[in-house]
Amino acid sequence: MSIPASSRQSAPASVPRLSPRARRTLSSLGWGVLSIGLFAGIWEALWALGLVNPLLLPPPHMFLSDLGRTLTFFDHEARRIGSQGSGGAIAGLLTTIGWTSFRVIVGLGLGFVAGVGVGAMIHYVRLFRNLVQPLILLLAPISPVAWLPVAIFVFGVGDVPAIFLVFITVFFMIVLATVSQISSVPKNYLHVARIMGATERQTFWRVILPAILPSLFMTLRLNLFAAWMVVLIAESVGVGIGLGQITSMARATFNAKLVFFTMVIIGVLGFSFDWALRKVQQKMLWWIQPGQGGI
Repeated sequence: MSIPASSRQSAPASVPRLSPRARRTLSSLGWGVLSIGLFAGIWEALWALGLVNPLLLPPPHMFLSDLGRTLTFFDHEARRIGSQGSGGAIAGLLTTIGWTSFRVIVGLGLGFVAGVGVGAMIHYVRLFRNLVQPLILLLAPISPVAWLPVAIFVFGVGDVPAIFLVFITVFFMIVLATVSQISSVPKNYLHVARIMGATERQTFWRVILPAILPSLFMTLRLNLFAAWMVVLIAESVGVGIGLGQITSMARATFNAKLVFFTMVIIGVLGFSFDWALRKVQQKMLWWIQPGQGGI
């Protein structure tokens, strides 16, 4: 006996379920938007209550509403001829961001590779350790900003001093972290490698380096923000086009809107760099589960 179509109960439509990775991404995005929105809301509320001076601390709606005029400060050709037009402003902004990002990326890359290499040499070569380790320990506590005059004296004005400061910011920390992490690799890993017939070089590349990379990446991420600080300081003294140069010009002209707009750009770039570094970390350290090793 057939059941009438009108009395049939339609099967509930299956709702696609999000993967754990997608849920984590949406959760992080939601909390990030809430955090930024809360901060902006408090700032706007303080302005509405008259508790902050809009000339010194303009709320977000003020320096974002004047975006067109603010972008003209990134148009280097317009500033040179005294024009207030907006032509080339977006290109100028992208060029400024590109130069600053280039200096950070090159400095971080060189500092990381050189730091791991020198740290490994200190651990494995006794003569090199005796000659170099005391010098590393002597120079490591010096603030990277203190190296700025030395960088300008040695390399002149240009990109190299800024890259050098980023390099110095990362290099000493990576060297010390590499020496410490190699010494703390579990002995069982080394014993198993020797039993399997691995050479000293194979043990380093196949056992020791994978074991220390998670902590080295965490050290690199922690020093990423310091690298952004020093590159902006270097650019502010005139090493070339960059966000630090714009910030210095805004400070000199008491342009609070330009200052805070540039701070927003720097914050977004710093967040983006950290996100990209985490993605690189996940690809390189594929054997580590999400949530472990700082990933």
